[in-house]
Amino acid sequence: MRIALTGATGIVGRWLHRAALEAGHQVDPLPGWRLGQPADLTGCDALIHAAFQHVPGKYRGGEGDDPDAFTNANLQGSLDIFKSARDQGVGRVIFLSSRAVHDGHPAGSELPDDLPPAPVNLYGQVKAQAEAALAAMAAPDFHVASLRPTGVFGPGHPQKWAGLIRDFISGKPVPPRVATEVHGADLGQAAMLVLNDPAMSGSYNVSDIILDHHELLSGVAVLTGSRFAPPMRSDASLLSVPVCARLDALRWRPDGLARLHADLPAILQDLKDME
Repeated sequence: MRIALTGATGIVGRWLHRAALEAGHQVDPLPGWRLGQPADLTGCDALIHAAFQHVPGKYRGGEGDDPDAFTNANLQGSLDIFKSARDQGVGRVIFLSSRAVHDGHPAGSELPDDLPPAPVNLYGQVKAQAEAALAAMAAPDFHVASLRPTGVFGPGHPQKWAGLIRDFISGKPVPPRVATEVHGADLGQAAMLVLNDPAMSGSYNVSDIILDHHELLSGVAVLTGSRFAPPMRSDASLLSVPVCARLDALRWRPDGLARLHADLPAILQDLKDME
């Protein structure tokens, strides 16, 4: 399969790129293409749309001081490439949405795949609107789906935990926090399972482990010899947790905890390389 992939060098896109190649697909990262520009998808069987324009390092709040430009680039730009895919005969489209579409549900909720979105910020609103627009385009010869990944981690540049780990090892205060996470390699596997499913449709949660800053930074302390204490544990009972039943049915088997332990030395090396 020839797959057009937007955002191929981002935190999420690099894992999708790797997973597609490992699965034996050809990948066209659309060099030079930017959100809002016409896309030449000639010869592509599928599109995975992971590109997103935002303030560096921020997704929620990523509009900065220009929400109109943010919406135009990310919502209209996504709709444009979805239409280009349909009109150019691309048969399958996956959109990288976000668990942020569920931020408005009560704390401590379970978040099933079919739960209606309840976004509370512009980021979540744009993702939810793009999901809905893509779903409305589905047709017998145009299969579409949206993935809703939680926080994505793993080694490589850019590194999502760079600021957090640097603050900790330099002795700066680090706030307690607990969150759901998924390793990038497991996200990539999820995307390939969905893409290859003849019945792909609708939305899929992509989430694996519950990770506390206390646990993460305790591991960092062991590896770096830091004398600073990690933050206190957070109350995980207030965490809303995505349920990944649709991926489970496709035999998705993430292994985020083992991957975290194996990759933490590489993540620390990434930070040294960035200095």
